[in-house]
Amino acid sequence: MEKKKTLILGATNNPARYAYLAAHRLVAAGHEIVNIGIKQGEAAGVSIQPYGDALVDIHTITLYIGPQRQPQYYDYILKTNPKRIIFNPGTENSELEALAKEHGIATIQACTLVLLSTGQY
Repeated sequence: MEKKKTLILGATNNPARYAYLAAHRLVAAGHEIVNIGIKQGEAAGVSIQPYGDALVDIHTITLYIGPQRQPQYYDYILKTNPKRIIFNPGTENSELEALAKEHGIATIQACTLVLLSTGQY
């Protein structure tokens, strides 16, 4: 399986949240992660950092923030220029999907945890 460097947007150190579970399962599957979130801490041994300058060499951005909070991240996401964006349940956003497609970024409405568990990640 190809290893895909993944940016978790909405990362958290709360073990009850899906973003936290995704961080651990991505690392367990051998994927490098970058945790971006609003609270300090760590998930899966990786520090959670605030967003800033666009990153390079990100294959996938997996979203764990609702559509109402996504607009402030549009430029950051587009400048990071991942190969794909995963809209996890509750993060679906047709405006961001359209912007991504205009920039040649694939989008998928799916659950990162399910994709990992079924070998489709």
